[in-house]
Amino acid sequence: MTATPPPSSTTTSTLSRHQQHQHHSLNAPANLHWVSHPPFATKLFTSTSSSTTTATTNPSRVRAVTDSSASLTTITTPHRDSHDDTLLNLLRQRKTEEAWLAYTQSPHLPNPTCLSRLVCQLSYQNTPSALTRAQSIIQRLRHERQLHRLDSNSLGLLAVAAAKSGDTLYANSILKSMLRSGYLPHVKAWSAVVSRLAASGDDGPKEAVKLFSSVTRTIKRFTEPTMVMNSRPDTAAYNAVLNACANLGWTEKFLQLFEEMPENKCEPDILTYNIMIKLCARIERKDLFVFVLERILEKGIPVCMTTLQSLVASYIGFNDLETAEKIVQAMREGRQDICKLLRDSNSEEFPNENENEVFEKLLPNMKHPTDYEPPLLPKVFLPNTRMYTTLMKGYMKAGRIKDTVRMLEAMRNQEDSSSHPDHVSYTTVVSALVNVGAMEKARQVLSEMSKAGVQANRVTYNILLKGYCQQLQINNARETIKEMIDSGIEPDAVSYNTMIDGCILIDDCAGALVFFNEMRSKGIAPTKISYTTLMKAFSVSGQPKLAHEVFDEMQKDPRVKVDLVAWNMLIEAYARLGMLDPANEIVEKMKKKGVYPDVATYGSLANCIALAKKPGDALLLWNEIKERCGLITTDETRVSKSGPHNVPILKPDEGLLDTLADICVRAAFFKKALEIVAFMEELGIAPNKTKYTRIYVEMHSRMFTSKHASRARQDRRIERKRAAEAFKFWLGLPNSYYGSEWRLEGAEDDEYAI
Repeated sequence: MTATPPPSSTTTSTLSRHQQHQHHSLNAPANLHWVSHPPFATKLFTSTSSSTTTATTNPSRVRAVTDSSASLTTITTPHRDSHDDTLLNLLRQRKTEEAWLAYTQSPHLPNPTCLSRLVCQLSYQNTPSALTRAQSIIQRLRHERQLHRLDSNSLGLLAVAAAKSGDTLYANSILKSMLRSGYLPHVKAWSAVVSRLAASGDDGPKEAVKLFSSVTRTIKRFTEPTMVMNSRPDTAAYNAVLNACANLGWTEKFLQLFEEMPENKCEPDILTYNIMIKLCARIERKDLFVFVLERILEKGIPVCMTTLQSLVASYIGFNDLETAEKIVQAMREGRQDICKLLRDSNSEEFPNENENEVFEKLLPNMKHPTDYEPPLLPKVFLPNTRMYTTLMKGYMKAGRIKDTVRMLEAMRNQEDSSSHPDHVSYTTVVSALVNVGAMEKARQVLSEMSKAGVQANRVTYNILLKGYCQQLQINNARETIKEMIDSGIEPDAVSYNTMIDGCILIDDCAGALVFFNEMRSKGIAPTKISYTTLMKAFSVSGQPKLAHEVFDEMQKDPRVKVDLVAWNMLIEAYARLGMLDPANEIVEKMKKKGVYPDVATYGSLANCIALAKKPGDALLLWNEIKERCGLITTDETRVSKSGPHNVPILKPDEGLLDTLADICVRAAFFKKALEIVAFMEELGIAPNKTKYTRIYVEMHSRMFTSKHASRARQDRRIERKRAAEAFKFWLGLPNSYYGSEWRLEGAEDDEYAI
C-alpha cells in the first residue's frame, strides 16, 4: 500500500549567525518533502508560516529563515549519488532499518535531506538502539564539522526522544547546542524537554528554568512575530517551567513567570493552579490550599478531579490525614462546600508572613473579608479509584496497615466500577505489607490481583524485589525476576539496582557485579544509583580501587551526573581502610569540581583519620568544619562568600563531632576536645561524658606525674596541663578547679606549676 502524502507544509524556523563562515552555516535544507511523515514529527515540527526573512545587516544579530512552497519537492542536484536516491526511497517507505544499513554502507556522507529524515525516523522509533544510532549520526557530523546538514526538525525531535527515554542531560545539550549554533526549536520540542527536566532529580528543575530562559531570551531578540511564532512559549511551556519552580520552592521566580504569561498571550489553566498547590505544599503553606481552590472557582476555570486529588495528596503530605478524610467523606456525601470545609480546617493555622507578598499577587482572594462566603464547587464530584488510592497511601505512610487493607476491600465492594481498585491500589497494599516485612501476605495480594483481572506491572514486582532483598531472601528475589520475564515484563534499572543492593546486604560482591553487567548486556543504561550501588559493593568488600574504576566509568557516562553521593561513596571506600592520603586527594578534586563536602564527607574523613591514627589531621579537619559552620572566618571563606559560588553552611551531626572529640581526647588534645564538646552542647547534642571519662582514665590518668622533668620541659607542658585540668573539670573528675570558677584562657601560668 502506498502511503498518502501529508498536506504541504514548511519546515520550522531556523536561525543562522550572519557572521559565520559558509562552512558553518546552519540554514535548514529547503523544500523538504515527506512521503510518509512519522506522525509525531508531522504534528510536532510542521510550520504554517510562508514568509522568508532576510538577514539583518547587523553582523552581531541572528536572522530567522522560514522555508515555504506550495508544493514541496525533494532537493535535487546534478551530481546526486545513487546511494542518496536509494536511501531517500527507503526513508519514504518508512523502511528505517534498511535505511540505516544503507547509511552505514554509503561511501560518502548523505545529503541534508537524507540525514535529517533518518535522524527523525530513528528518533520517532524511540528505542534504545534507534536513539544510539541517531546519536552516532550527530557525533559523526560534529566530528566532520557538518552538523549544519541537519534541520531543526530532526534535532528537536531527537531532543524530545532523548528526554522521553530518560536521557535529559543529552536532550538539554542538544537544545543548548541548537541555540548556540543559531537554530530556534519548535515550542513543542523545547517545552517537552523543559517538562522532563522539571520532573527529574539532581539539578533537573534548575536546568529546566535555565533552558526556558535561554529560549525566551533568544525569542525576544526578534521584533517580527512571524519569525518566531512556532517557538514562542505556550501555556504548556509555562506550566512546565512553573512545575520546575514549584519543585524547587522558588516563589519569586514562580510569580515572575506567572505574571509573564499574559505578555505571550497565555492564560493560566487548571494545570497551572494544580502546580500552584504543589508550590504551596513545597514551601509548607498548607493554609494557602483553600485560596488556590477558591481562585480557580472565581476565575471560572473548570475544576477537575486532579485538583481535588492534589489537595488530598497535599494534606497527606503534611500528615494531616484528618482533613484528607474529611474531603473524601464530603465528596462521598455529594457535598459541594469543600472550600468552607478547608477554611474551617485553617482556623488554627498561623501563616508565614514572609511569603505573603508573593502570594497576595498570585492569590488576590487572600484579602477577602472574614465574612466572605466561600464559593461552592460547580457540581458534585464523587471519589474515584485514584482518590481512594491516594487516601490509602496516606494510611500506608502513617503505618496504618489494617486501614490500608480495609480500604482495598471497601473499594472492591463499591457498586460504581470507577471506584474499583486498579494496579496502583493493589501495588499500594503490596508496598504497605512489604514495609512491615509481611512478604507472604504481599504475595497473596499479588495472587488476588491476578484473579481480579488486574495485571501487575513492573512497579509491583520491583516492590516485591525490594522486600525480598531487605529480608535477605535473594533466591526468592531471583525467582521474582524470572516471574517478571515470564509475565512479559522486562526488568528495568530499578529492578537491577535493587538486586545489586540485595547482593551487598549478603556480602555477595561478585553477584552485584554480575547483575550490573547483565543490566548493561540487555541494553539498560545504568543510572546514577546503579553506579553508586556497585561502588558501595566494592567499598564494603574492601576493594577501593575497583570502586574507583566504577567511579571513573560513571564520569565518562554522559547520561548521568556525578553528584555528591558518588564522591562520598568513593571517599568512603578508601576511608574504610584508613587510606587517608587518597581520600584527601579525592576531596580536593571534588572541591575543584565545585562540589562541596557535606557531613557524610567529613564523617568518612574523621573515621579514616581515626583508623590511620593521624590525630594531627583531625585538627586540620576541625578547622575546616569551623569555617564551614561560620565559627571562624578566613580569607578563603570571605572570597567564596563574595564570589559567584557560595560555600553552603554546614550543620554537623552527632556522629561527626563525637568522632572528632574522641580522636582529640585519645591524642590528649584537650583544648580542641573542649571546643568540640562545647559546640555539641550549643547544637543541643549531649556529649558522651561516660565514654570520654573512660578514655581519659585509661590513657591519661598518669599524665604530668613525673618528678624529674626539667623546668624547661615543665614550662612546655603548662598549656597542655591547663587544658587537661579544664577537661577533667568538664568530665567531673578531681581537678584543680573544684570549688572555684575557671577559664581556659588568660589564667596565670604559675598557678599550674608543678
